[in-house]
Amino acid sequence: MKKPLVRRLEPDTSQKLRCGMQAAFLLLNLWIGAQFYLFVRQFETGNITGWSRPAGVEGWLPIAGMMNTKYWLQTGEVPVIHPAAMVLFVTFLLVSLLFRKAFCGWLCPIGAISEALWKLGRETFKRNFVLPRWIDLPLRSLKYILLGLFLYAVGTMAAPDIAAFLYSPYGIVADVQMLNFFRYLGPTAAVTLIVLVLASVLVRNAWCRYLCPYGALMGFASAPSPLRIWRNEERCIDCAKCAKACPSSLAVDKLVQIRTVECIGCLECVAVCPADDALGVSFVHKRRYLHPRAIAAGVALVFLGITGAAKLTNHWDSPIPNQMYERLIPQAQDFRHP
Repeated sequence: MKKPLVRRLEPDTSQKLRCGMQAAFLLLNLWIGAQFYLFVRQFETGNITGWSRPAGVEGWLPIAGMMNTKYWLQTGEVPVIHPAAMVLFVTFLLVSLLFRKAFCGWLCPIGAISEALWKLGRETFKRNFVLPRWIDLPLRSLKYILLGLFLYAVGTMAAPDIAAFLYSPYGIVADVQMLNFFRYLGPTAAVTLIVLVLASVLVRNAWCRYLCPYGALMGFASAPSPLRIWRNEERCIDCAKCAKACPSSLAVDKLVQIRTVECIGCLECVAVCPADDALGVSFVHKRRYLHPRAIAAGVALVFLGITGAAKLTNHWDSPIPNQMYERLIPQAQDFRHP
């Protein structure tokens, strides 16, 4: 027997909030990237214009963040080189723990671009392609394999080895190496990037779903999260709109609560649900749903609170003098991984 529809009383605002936070974080990263590029170029050209190095660029050094976190846990000392990498790494882990992988769904600039690409594909081709299960499952394992390799590499390094790497010329300008990778893409890297972009247009969240090791780690961090999507079976009218909207292709319409590490907490399923109180996100119980504004405020508070505390306690900027950058940056392309 078909259940009667009790329509929602208030329009959903979760996606406007989420897209707003994604856009703000993407713009922040673009500004950081532009500032860092100008900082590097002044030493490459010899025309010192006074641009300072933005510590936030270290958010693009997740391996350095993992290494510094291990060093901190082993020694109790915050590393001097690339401390912001560790601060941001820990911040994003905490955001994922508290708010169900919200780093991926609410903050990650690559996730925002990936989402824009698959939505572009949906508008262009009137659909996104869904891979058959026998292909989808093995491909999903790739990001966990990549994560395992990175964890093994960092896990086998002792604290003195981490310090030696960070203080090496390569380690000091690891951020410049990252920039140069994108500035001087080789043929293989360029073709790979083009394939990833095309795949992201055709398949929803192709990079995030199949290849992103950082997202895989955030998924594990979100596993014990008390925040979950709940479905009220009494209110649900079984329209399956939630499952169709889910970018992670989860069977939201068949479950009472979503606990999988694949959920990115984007609330797209909640946004499309037409039934009042049938679907929502909650810390404790499916009948006490949390407003999306609370999630947005919580994510912002954790991010700004931890990064702000790091700046106040001088655990944000690397105290590397410009004279060292002036010597190392022009040679950065010649350095090899120690």
